[in-house]
Amino acid sequence: MKINDLKTPVYVIDERKLRENCEILNSVEERSGAKILLAQKAFSAYSTYPLIAKYLSGTTASGLFEAKLAYEEFYPEKDKNICNSKPEIHVFEPAFDDDEMEEICRISDHLIFNSINQLEHHRTKWEKAVKSGNLSVGIRVNPEFSTQEGHEIYDPCAPGSRLGIRLCDMPDTLPAGVEGFHFHTLCEQGFEPLKNTFEAFETKFGKYLKDPIHKIKWLNLGGGHHITRNDYDRDGLIELIKYIITNYEVQVYLEPGEAVALDAGYLLTTVMDVINTEAYPVLVLDTSAACHMPDVLEMPYRPPLQNSGDAEEKKYTYRLSSRTCLAGDVIGDYSFDKEICIGDRLTFEDMAIYSMVKNNTFNGMPLPDIAKLKEDGSTEVVKHFSYNDFKTRL
Repeated sequence: MKINDLKTPVYVIDERKLRENCEILNSVEERSGAKILLAQKAFSAYSTYPLIAKYLSGTTASGLFEAKLAYEEFYPEKDKNICNSKPEIHVFEPAFDDDEMEEICRISDHLIFNSINQLEHHRTKWEKAVKSGNLSVGIRVNPEFSTQEGHEIYDPCAPGSRLGIRLCDMPDTLPAGVEGFHFHTLCEQGFEPLKNTFEAFETKFGKYLKDPIHKIKWLNLGGGHHITRNDYDRDGLIELIKYIITNYEVQVYLEPGEAVALDAGYLLTTVMDVINTEAYPVLVLDTSAACHMPDVLEMPYRPPLQNSGDAEEKKYTYRLSSRTCLAGDVIGDYSFDKEICIGDRLTFEDMAIYSMVKNNTFNGMPLPDIAKLKEDGSTEVVKHFSYNDFKTRL
């Protein structure tokens, strides 16, 4: 099947681009000594896990379900028993459910707590796993150093943040059993914000890196790093990691999500109708911002669209919208060299990340199929959704 034969709407994962991203990340691993993990909260299309697992050291999970998905699927070979090394599973959640804790401890390699309260509340369960040699425990800290501009919803260092322990709330010595620190402060950013954040972290939390009695063994620099973007300063990142490893003798982790699947996916859609208005003509699509790319409304942002320009940059300008009844379900204003007609197909780009993991069935909208674009140009539908998927979610 060729890509033009796919029924829309459909997410298409580009295996070639995914592999290229993973090769870049693997190179950073090898040159720096860090371990890089897939943040599943951004991309968890597990049919691609055998490919990603060839290059990365493991995954991060935001709770039990993502941890189980990684435990079951994130292996470079189908037969787990023939893997040379087991990929790591790191789990962070602001608060862990008591009923899930035992299973999380059983299948995880690193467990990160958001507060001393949570650490102590679950101590009896995680200490048992630590004693068996299967688990390392850490805490998330808040460097209180904001780098976000215009995306406050993604700023865990904003005043009043619930994410991470501030220095003023840290004990003088690390609680028994704590072996690592984690901080995550970035969102779609380059190297400089990470460098500046680490310097703030080093100034505030440096004593925990040096303490000969309670010295940590690992440091997780979180996600939000656009490492695979062309203009990212990867040499700078590698030098920073080497500095941390050399000076503090810790294992460094990075957990990008977007960088793994950046520009590695598309959302194909068909124009169902054209509505004339007092402003731009509106293209009614068989896809939806609210249902199929929620970040368009949440961040908000304007997704890239193949063969288009900004409003009025090209001859024909349209407002792209959806067949839902939500008045604000608008994707954006785009211009084209030619007139767009009912039945035309459009291709949104960079649709692998924060799309499939966040989509929903509001208005009874069908979920798009998921397909893979193979390196030979053929495509394969790996997941089809039906009415039953809508019904059983309720």
